[in-house]
Amino acid sequence: MNEKFKNIPVEEDTHIILSSPMKWGDLDVVYQIWSWEGIKAESIIFLNDDVKDIDDETLKADVNDSPIVKDKGKLTMSRGEEFTFVNFNFIAS
Repeated sequence: MNEKFKNIPVEEDTHIILSSPMKWGDLDVVYQIWSWEGIKAESIIFLNDDVKDIDDETLKADVNDSPIVKDKGKLTMSRGEEFTFVNFNFIAS
């Protein structure tokens, strides 16, 4: 995986099913599929420095418009110390 993304935090009770570097336009990102407490979901993880000038609503709308998002409008987002997570396609088991 790209060295820039080697320190992506993972909560103790989260199981990462897939973690793959990819491009989001010109940006390097990581695409993840994960499960947590009976919920399976997906994330696009951005470097904060790459999206610092993009407001939350614009970034969420950009991800929401992607064909990988199945349930349009059902996104969550969080900005941590180093990474920004946009989460989508939530499925409760």
